[in-house]
Amino acid sequence: MTRPIVLLDLDDTILDFHKAEKLAITRTFRELGLEPTEELTSLYSEINANQWKRLETGEISREQVLVGRFDILFARLGLELSSREAKKLYEHFLSQGHYFVPGAQELLEKLRGDYRLFICSNGTAVVQAGRLKSAGISPYFEEIFISEEIGFNKPDGEFFRRCFERIQDFDRERCIIIGDSLSSDILGGINAGIKTCWFNPKHKGRGEFPAPDYELSELQQAPALLKEIFC
Repeated sequence: MTRPIVLLDLDDTILDFHKAEKLAITRTFRELGLEPTEELTSLYSEINANQWKRLETGEISREQVLVGRFDILFARLGLELSSREAKKLYEHFLSQGHYFVPGAQELLEKLRGDYRLFICSNGTAVVQAGRLKSAGISPYFEEIFISEEIGFNKPDGEFFRRCFERIQDFDRERCIIIGDSLSSDILGGINAGIKTCWFNPKHKGRGEFPAPDYELSELQQAPALLKEIFC
């Protein structure tokens, strides 16, 4: 029997995106001559999250996310600054260094060998490449799927179809996605017809989204769960 396939989201599942984001946007604001107050960084994060959600639903393009978030921010603040320069600075800072989600390194080590591991990320290719290099975790994965390179974004079923085409001996019945986002990872997994596991460390409510097959509050729970699912 082939080893089960585990698709892992990257941001806020393996690597702590919010911590990296805050540091990167703080450095960006300082480069632009802005005081990175808590109010300013929170406003950026709110705008950014909303733009990524709009990308997931197909309302806007990736370029409209990456540049448009700064267009919106600067317009709200009444500032005449270059959004493209802000994008360049932010991506440069975000691609440097990494922070692991608690338990992520241990999880990868425990799963290695028993499972076929893949990354499925909606992040920007150049940023994720830098963060993965810094973290040194690429050897754990057979392949790393980045939506910008695939040509479609999670939760679009086409993103997953193209990923599956590149996984040798793919078996839908022995595949699961683990991720923190209901709107991209879990909905995407449902669209793709595979098992889904929601990583929910903050015990958030599900709201209007469909229920995942499984739920974790700590990554340390994953090995036992996967063993139970695929035994």
